[in-house]
Amino acid sequence: MPAPLAERLRPQSLGDMVGQPHLLGPGKALRRIAQSGELPNLIFYGPSGVGKTTLARIIAKQTDRLFTSLNGTTAGTADIKQAIAGSGTIMGQNGVLLYLDEIQYFNKKQQQTLLECIESGAVTLIASTTENPYFYVYNAILSRSTVFEFKPLTPEQIIPAVERAFRFLREEKGEEIEIEPGACEWIAQACGGDVRKAINAAELCFLSATCDGAPRFADAPDASQNGQIRYVTLELAKELTQRSALRYDKEGDEHYDIVSAFQKSMRGSDPDAALHYLARLLEAGDLPSAMRRLMVCACEDVGLAYPQIIPIVKAACDAAQMVGLPEARIPLADAVVLAATAPKSNAAFLGYEAAAADIRAGKSGPVPRQLQNKHYDGADNNAPGQNYLYAHDYPGHWVRQQYLPDVLADAVYYTFGDNRNEQAARAYWEKIKGEK
Repeated sequence: MPAPLAERLRPQSLGDMVGQPHLLGPGKALRRIAQSGELPNLIFYGPSGVGKTTLARIIAKQTDRLFTSLNGTTAGTADIKQAIAGSGTIMGQNGVLLYLDEIQYFNKKQQQTLLECIESGAVTLIASTTENPYFYVYNAILSRSTVFEFKPLTPEQIIPAVERAFRFLREEKGEEIEIEPGACEWIAQACGGDVRKAINAAELCFLSATCDGAPRFADAPDASQNGQIRYVTLELAKELTQRSALRYDKEGDEHYDIVSAFQKSMRGSDPDAALHYLARLLEAGDLPSAMRRLMVCACEDVGLAYPQIIPIVKAACDAAQMVGLPEARIPLADAVVLAATAPKSNAAFLGYEAAAADIRAGKSGPVPRQLQNKHYDGADNNAPGQNYLYAHDYPGHWVRQQYLPDVLADAVYYTFGDNRNEQAARAYWEKIKGEK
């Protein structure tokens, strides 16, 4: 069974690679390292299909070290030890270059074993990961490695790879291909920055294309020797790349990046960006995360500036749960636009955080006597009586009274926000309390 087209087309030199100009452009550090033959320990971090494994293999070809490749999803401690053993052979007399894909799947014990290998100098490590290495890779390995971040490719960078894939298939299969204008561009855009996905989509389009001997598009090539031409239409490209641009992993960095951007867009009052990230969550089927962040935003970011939003958003989330996807997008879109365009105040949240900071610092003290839930006094009480002042017995339903413990009697946690609702409340209480 032949390997996938992306594997058959894997670049064999730096000149064949596309994308990553910030790492592999002329004069860039990683390009110089790759060309030098002198290798430090490297960690490549970035999404799948952007060239991490390809570059590691190209670098391996340019060294005299014994090359060993492992995958963190299947390899164990025994495999690491076997890689070390290679350094004592004739083939490994110049050392071992270990390429470890998906290092984030190694547990702490396995990573400590790996550390022993690279500390001795017998093994040079090139590791790749799709997750943030500063969260998933053992600190001692990080301190002995240089981390390079790979970025998703742009459609403009991927188009040449898609065109190369169709040329390769034409030569490999001996069949002519006619591609409707815009099809390559669509595939490049729809792959979400993943060149492997784009190349495999091109192969799928080729295998699914209809055949006949009549040219359909402008500048059509002559028919092949058997009189047949495969036609890759824009409609076919769209059909076969549906949802392929979606990058989402509910347990990975991409999830946390998207939900973070979702809430920050609502907080920043950008309804367009907020709808964009809502769509990314819902198209991935992650309804719970969308509702949770929306509810948090209503309480934390809009808050007292428009307190009515809290039951409104709760009702929208209840409706979304009731109807499920795909219809859930309707009430959630309403609620997201409302949250994004509503006035903002985090005054209550900041007040709570300030109060909690005092609690964590040990500043609490006993509850004032007049607030305690008891109505009797011991014999040793010099001031018998609870002495609680019932606010409703006084004008304006308010009376000056100490509510905080003695050690915090003068603490101020909440400051009125500058929005209309909180300023109205401020004016009311200043009048009642006689402060103005």
